[in-house]
Amino acid sequence: MTVKTLWLRSGALFLLLLIIYTGVATQDRATWLMEVTPVLIIIPLLLLTRRRYPLTPLLYTLIFFHAIILIVGGMYTYAKVPVGFDVQNWLDLSRNPYDKLGHFFQGLVPALAAREILLRGRIVRGHKMLAFIVCCIALAISATYELIEWWAALAMGQGADDFLGTQGDPWDTQSDMFCALLGALTTVVAIGGWHSRQLLRHRLIVQG
Repeated sequence: MTVKTLWLRSGALFLLLLIIYTGVATQDRATWLMEVTPVLIIIPLLLLTRRRYPLTPLLYTLIFFHAIILIVGGMYTYAKVPVGFDVQNWLDLSRNPYDKLGHFFQGLVPALAAREILLRGRIVRGHKMLAFIVCCIALAISATYELIEWWAALAMGQGADDFLGTQGDPWDTQSDMFCALLGALTTVVAIGGWHSRQLLRHRLIVQG
């Protein structure tokens, strides 16, 4: 068993235990289930494809932390995560900002995944066009999630308040998408070079 496989299985086991714990401890199981559903889909998929389509360690790591953010947000609901209240007090904010961290990662991780797929498939070659498409994909995913929240609100009525987590902010949808854009830009500007070096080091792409 390689170190990467051991790390991946250990991370998946930790997430599984965290899912079980939060599922038992949460007071709102319907909201918890809606929040952790992406994790329940992605983690088995990554385990099944780890040999046929292995990802870079950087992408696996960021997916791991994004999953933790989603699971913790599902347990408490995003508007009530305790560490978010601490940050709110420290920065004298008007609301719990934990959901903004979630939306930042909602841009960061999909953008990095899109970048990896596009580069490995040689679908896009120009760096500027690559950056543009990666950001567009991240924003499209963010917009889709906002549509899901809207549909949940229509279906559940007041019962969707915890899932929406707007905290009375009329511009919550727009600020969520802006945070996702910041996450995507972080992928493009700050960690794109690191990501490319990992792709080359692990022979997932060839130079040139």
